[in-house]
Amino acid sequence: MKKIVIAITGASGSIYAKNLLEKLLILKDQWTELSVVMSENAKEVWLTELENETYKNYPVKYYGKTDFNAPFASGSGKYDTMIIIPCSMGTLGRIATGISNDLISRSADVILKERRRLICVVRDTPYNLIHIRNMEAVTLAGGIICPATPSFYSLPKTIDEVANTVVDRVIDLAGIDSKSFRWGN
Repeated sequence: MKKIVIAITGASGSIYAKNLLEKLLILKDQWTELSVVMSENAKEVWLTELENETYKNYPVKYYGKTDFNAPFASGSGKYDTMIIIPCSMGTLGRIATGISNDLISRSADVILKERRRLICVVRDTPYNLIHIRNMEAVTLAGGIICPATPSFYSLPKTIDEVANTVVDRVIDLAGIDSKSFRWGN
């Protein structure tokens, strides 16, 4: 059973975090712990984009951005997977350069050093050369860069369905079995 930490940063794309949390709660038979850490900017962006504060209502463990006592701040916490969704370029840059100045970057550092699964759902576009080099550094360190680029094979009809094409891909990358659209079916 998996232990998963979700980090939500202040990049645009709160819908991705919301939909991921909701889908993981449906798939709760595949994980034992689900923890969340949000930056203050993430809370503001969520309120702006989704016009609510429903992130407060999910039955998961929440940790403050400076709570270095969180179990996933140490390799001995044995968290399998960290998903940063959306992942700001500032967060990616700190991870790529080994700067562990908050719980999100420290936890990503731990996941990488323990050779576990780090999935960074980057949302910015276009990319500059610094972004690309930071994505390369995280990839070379063992992380997975998953741009929040929706697909349209499934003929999504709503914004939620479009966002879920990314969320379903993230769930696959996390090694969680879900019933979602598959090419060729």
